[in-house]
Amino acid sequence: MLPRAIDWAGDRIVLLDQTALPRLTTVEVTDVDTLIDAIRRLVVRGAPALGVAGALGVALAARTLEGAELETAAERIAVARPTAVNLAGGVRHALAAAAEGPDAVLAAALELRDADIAACHAIGDRGADLLTELCGDRPLRLHTHCNAGALACVEWGTALGVVRSLHQRGRVELVVADETRPLLQGARITAVELAAEQVPYRVVVDGAGPSLIARGLVDAVVVGADRVAANGDVANKIGTYPLALAAARAGIPFVVAAPETTLDPDTPDGSAIEIEERAPEEVFTGGPAWNPAFDVTPADLVTAIVTDERVWRPG
Repeated sequence: MLPRAIDWAGDRIVLLDQTALPRLTTVEVTDVDTLIDAIRRLVVRGAPALGVAGALGVALAARTLEGAELETAAERIAVARPTAVNLAGGVRHALAAAAEGPDAVLAAALELRDADIAACHAIGDRGADLLTELCGDRPLRLHTHCNAGALACVEWGTALGVVRSLHQRGRVELVVADETRPLLQGARITAVELAAEQVPYRVVVDGAGPSLIARGLVDAVVVGADRVAANGDVANKIGTYPLALAAARAGIPFVVAAPETTLDPDTPDGSAIEIEERAPEEVFTGGPAWNPAFDVTPADLVTAIVTDERVWRPG
């Protein structure tokens, strides 16, 4: 078992440093500036984990700040990364308890942490049921992108939570994990999680994913999400959209696994989602580069969105 991606220890936040994986090392966060830096550097990442980070960050700030100063610190945390809706949602959840004092803020943040754990287990079981319904009661070859596992949440995971639930039932033949450029979350993080769970897997370069689907080597695609618009458009790590296109052409399910907190009714469709543009140097040091962190998959390419509460078929 891997340690939790994020947790609270006494008077500080403890993060598993995801920039150092597969080496396991932690970062202790005792102030807001350090947390914001950790969020931006992807020490902590993944929509559900960012939600918990936002809430615990407000709890941390509430120990020394109040009133307008606390609200300013909370807003700085909320905008540290723009695409994932959970970060700002976690901040709002904890800040709502500010009038009751720092202990109440911490209790609200820990409540969100525990709710995330329960949600991921529910997503895993519901997603496993759905894929069994769609693909049959047999071992499946699944394709995933980026990392939507325990390390993107607190534990268990969303897309990899579905994989884990299927694996427990003996229904995983193989997981194909894209390496996920430019920061290799698939090769560095998803592969580590799958190996720890003894799930058979193969890492492939991002460009190979659609062609593997076209060759009939994959039964279903299951990914996470950083934001789901009101119409069912899905923002996820750059490179997700080509998998959805390939899955539609091949006639296999494209399933998104995400908690209800990632669904954003205030965002009407994918065109309204702000796409984070990261430093060009992550891609190329020899000249100019574009480095969008996410893409948007239209709702009509999504077979189903599995949450902790329901199965939504927007397409």
